[in-house]
Amino acid sequence: MTGTCVILDIGGVLEITPATGWVQRWEERLELPPGTVHERMRDVWRAGRVGSISEREVHEQVALRLGLDALQGEAFMADLWAEYLGTPNEYLIDYVRGLQGRCRLGILSNSFVGAREREATLYHFDELVEQIVYSHEIGIEKPNLRAFEAACSSLNVRPGDCLFIDDVAVNVEAAQAAGMQAHLFEDTAGTLTRIAAHLDAGPLVPGRVALA
Repeated sequence: MTGTCVILDIGGVLEITPATGWVQRWEERLELPPGTVHERMRDVWRAGRVGSISEREVHEQVALRLGLDALQGEAFMADLWAEYLGTPNEYLIDYVRGLQGRCRLGILSNSFVGAREREATLYHFDELVEQIVYSHEIGIEKPNLRAFEAACSSLNVRPGDCLFIDDVAVNVEAAQAAGMQAHLFEDTAGTLTRIAAHLDAGPLVPGRVALA
């Protein structure tokens, strides 16, 4: 196995995650003005993304701030996870599985506390790649450059040898600033072509400009 590496985002890349409208439905059900849920929960969502709050504490704050009973709280969180987890991008996942042994494989995801267990159960990402770096476990979110450094460090690879794939432009730009090659995910076919080109090219020669 060479030092060539592919690191992928999850939501919007390995998972297809269209908006489901669950927040709006809850606001209508609770007779709350539009935007109220995110306004009341903003700091909790942030804490969950960087792991400074537990899942149990998230449930408690949801119930407290939105006035939900136990059953409503469970239903609310189930709707949250349904949108968060989406459905698997089977074509991309199958392609990445076929790369095992040919290159180093990793995941770097802005996540939410509880994501690792759910994604391992549903999609077996822990068996797809060698290392998964979740923001809620390292306390750092993309586009912070330290998140990309953590992903490369977890695989013991040089940034210039890595192709990072994300569906958010600012994260792609940050990966390039961290010295990685990067590709903005817009569709699966284009992404497969970019990965194939990266693997054929091999590790980036020091001093060369990385082109996304």
